[in-house]
Amino acid sequence: MKILLISDIHGNYPALAAVSEAVSKHTISYVLNCGDSLVYAPFPNQTLDWLRDNEAFTIRGNTDDRVIKLLKGKNFKKPANPEKRIMYTSTAEALSKENAAYLLEQKKKKLLRLGHSFIGLYHGSPAEHEEFLFADTPDKRFKELAKKTHCEIVITGHSHTPYHKYIGGVHFINPGSVGRMFDGNPQASFALLKIKKGNVEVKHYRCPYDIDAVIDALGKSKLPPAYGDMFRAGKKLN
Repeated sequence: MKILLISDIHGNYPALAAVSEAVSKHTISYVLNCGDSLVYAPFPNQTLDWLRDNEAFTIRGNTDDRVIKLLKGKNFKKPANPEKRIMYTSTAEALSKENAAYLLEQKKKKLLRLGHSFIGLYHGSPAEHEEFLFADTPDKRFKELAKKTHCEIVITGHSHTPYHKYIGGVHFINPGSVGRMFDGNPQASFALLKIKKGNVEVKHYRCPYDIDAVIDALGKSKLPPAYGDMFRAGKKLN
């Protein structure tokens, strides 16, 4: 059983399409997505259409949470920066009725049994929705989290940092960010999880995508050009 792991697409459909093409030679049994599917690139409908068409198991992240608030007629205090807020409001305004309904259905976590494996999807961690777990997070913290879950495999996003750790009897996996990496390499990040007879194998990948298409779309949508610089640099600039 081979599973595509993705997270933090951030509305970057050209990057998601590149990942889809990169894994097309594999037989993918499931797609698991750990949230922050929207905001910062102007392709919200294409992104959610792909997740729906591919029957992805999806949860919501913190950027999705704020879009959901807007869809419910509510507001949010942070981010206060106008250049950031417009990325949320423009996303909420652009969503089709079908994709707005799809987003509203998403939960903050999902527990799955795939084959003989119990898998937990979280955006931040099993303990906190917005906890940042990095490759260099102390093992002590992962041991604490292992005690808080009955899952054999825990998949998270949020930190945009790829890693695979086996601690406390639990496989902790972050596939990195499809659409908004911060390590200076703008290429899309994803992982393939292979489960066979109880053995767990994880491989992380990076693939290039059409960054110019994202920058052109930002310009056509009259969105802040700073985000074009961010995608090109592969770094968080604000």
